[in-house]
Amino acid sequence: MTRKSRELGEKGEQIATDYLTRKGYRIIERNWIFDHKELDIIAYDGDDLVFVEVKTRTGYQYEHPLEAISSGKIRNLVTAADIFLRMRNLDVESRFDVITVVFYGEKFELQHYPGAFIPPVN
Repeated sequence: MTRKSRELGEKGEQIATDYLTRKGYRIIERNWIFDHKELDIIAYDGDDLVFVEVKTRTGYQYEHPLEAISSGKIRNLVTAADIFLRMRNLDVESRFDVITVVFYGEKFELQHYPGAFIPPVN
């Protein structure tokens, strides 16, 4: 990952964090990593624990940011979330949201997809 793409991702994650905070979410973790698996944002929406994947792009030159979430990425997110829940000994309702941030110069478009996917059953 280049420095420029890392900075773009960090900027998108900050915008997503600010958005969720304004919506009343309580952020408890950012960039939680375990065994090379990362959860961008972990937050409470009321009593529900939400694992948020943030995808940031500049324009739609190649693909919509949602298209970058492969089945392998979903498996990694679900695995990381399961580890997080077990490490914290949490037994709460949870869901997976996706936030996309697309920049057009200095302006951006944010879309929030609550419950974007349902974890596959093993």
